[in-house]
Amino acid sequence: MRDRTALEALTRRPLPFLGSAWPWRSAAYLLASVVPGVAAVLTAAAAVRAGLVALPLGVLAGLVVLALSIPLVARFERLRLRLVDGVPVPQAPDRRRREAGLAVMTVLAMWWIDLIMLAFTVIGPLLLILTPVVQTDIVAIVSVASCVAGVLLLPVAAYTITAWGGARGAMARAMLAPQSSELAEVLRSRARLVDAFEMERRRIERDLHDGAQQRLVSLSMSLGMARLDLPDDTPVGRLVGRAHDEAKQALAELRELIRGVHSQVLTDRGLAAAVHDVAGRSPVPVDVDVELPGRLPAPVEVTAYYVVSEALANVAKHSRATRAAVTGRAERGTLVVEVRDDGVGGADPGKGTGLTGLADRLAVVDGRLSLSSPAGGPTRVRMEIPCP
Repeated sequence: MRDRTALEALTRRPLPFLGSAWPWRSAAYLLASVVPGVAAVLTAAAAVRAGLVALPLGVLAGLVVLALSIPLVARFERLRLRLVDGVPVPQAPDRRRREAGLAVMTVLAMWWIDLIMLAFTVIGPLLLILTPVVQTDIVAIVSVASCVAGVLLLPVAAYTITAWGGARGAMARAMLAPQSSELAEVLRSRARLVDAFEMERRRIERDLHDGAQQRLVSLSMSLGMARLDLPDDTPVGRLVGRAHDEAKQALAELRELIRGVHSQVLTDRGLAAAVHDVAGRSPVPVDVDVELPGRLPAPVEVTAYYVVSEALANVAKHSRATRAAVTGRAERGTLVVEVRDDGVGGADPGKGTGLTGLADRLAVVDGRLSLSSPAGGPTRVRMEIPCP
């Protein structure tokens, strides 16, 4: 799935991130602070000029210019936010007041912080790269070393610019449209529904295990004993034998259904063992490399297990892969699991492969789903779930 914000882009691996447009977009976002900076300079100039005549007049002139610039700066802030945040900003009930607050903060403080951050981040590497041009009298080896150091600092500058641009955009979004209480209640309600659904799955699994499965086991044993007492070459013997085989097949299918409803291995032994179990039942060979420090919170384990199960089911149904792999690690308080295959690629969340549903399920536990599936393959599904 595509990154929607500059902060999300920072979670990419270095080469894909540096090759993306996000560092350039973040630099453009920060450079655009020149516009409110002009408004601030004009405000200060008007105040100083009027203050030369009379101090109260200078203060009044500054306030008037600031008031006149607020709507334009607020509109500009909304427009340039799209450079680092592609998610539409909802209209808050007190929109005017929030826009005014953001505009005042931008005009009075944030514009020069943005420009200073951009200048110090970019000028340093550029000066090092241009050392042979600006300082022709230094030793050649020092000149070359400076150029190399400047080139090596450019990726660091890209990360710094993107991080500040993303944080600046997140702050602007928070001021324009903070999370409403209604939205928070919707998220809590969705979490409660998922918990209730999981409890119902466990109940169904328990009823099937303790009820229908036990009856089928008893029936299979009775038919097996009857089959021993009947010759195989008689009509009754053949009929009982066929019924015995059908009962065993039904029992195997019921056990598979119970594992699909709820994994007992997950409950008893944890996520790593459950992933090995579901991988072992996949028709496509799966390499599993899941190393976890211990048991994770139950919602995290359940969500990760069903995402892996659905991803492996998609591999078997759609990818035409000859091999797949599942890796899992807990990194700095976040569970990161990847499912990869060597199939034909071209996975599309809009084609009914269940990826949208997986993303929704991850959202309940504040998780994130990433998909990379170019035409021709390979396909990589990556999930990240915070582990509180």
